[in-house]
Amino acid sequence: MIIAQQKPIKEIAGMIAGCKKVLLAGCAGCVTVCLSGGEKETEILASSLRIMRRLEGNPLETVTAVPTRQCDPEYIATLDNLVADVDAVVSLACGVGVQYIAERYPDKWVVPALNTSFIGGSVQHGVWEERCGLCGDCVLHRTGGICPIIRCSKSILNGPCGGSQYGKCEVSKDVDCAWQLIYDRMKALGKLDKLMEIQPPKDWSRARHGGPRKAIREDVIIE
Repeated sequence: MIIAQQKPIKEIAGMIAGCKKVLLAGCAGCVTVCLSGGEKETEILASSLRIMRRLEGNPLETVTAVPTRQCDPEYIATLDNLVADVDAVVSLACGVGVQYIAERYPDKWVVPALNTSFIGGSVQHGVWEERCGLCGDCVLHRTGGICPIIRCSKSILNGPCGGSQYGKCEVSKDVDCAWQLIYDRMKALGKLDKLMEIQPPKDWSRARHGGPRKAIREDVIIE
């Protein structure tokens, strides 16, 4: 799941300072789950911006909508009629959604209301942790389902560093040493021998180092 957090309202207001009418587009996907861009957050932001502008003596008209996703053109298309009549679009989606809206409506000012942070999961209500580094070459089958790329503060692939003490990372006593977790997990599974296997160099060309990535499924492409 993509984790994002809402920008300060003054920053968002500054992006649309010269606009009289704006569309606030939420997203019913990831940012709804992480409580930053769903229907509730979209309506609250719209109301807050109207109040702020009213107090400034510069009224703002808002329209709101929450597509199923902003990372699929077919769902963004539902905004076509609304976008036609506004000065700008404020996207409460991840950075992908903002870019998709900007591409679909090249004549409109499109701004982000959120800061996209990381790929993670929920550990308790209101708390999310980063769990995937999007490396494009998954090694979880070698590390007991624990990602050393993102859960190790140094992204070490061949064991713990000298800073690991009592199962904690030197970065913070609140951060578990990923390699301690990996060792404990593999030991519990009776697979410690796998940690001794020589692994080939990681193919970083599949990660961001190789430039913007694209995934193609030939079997589902419609000509």
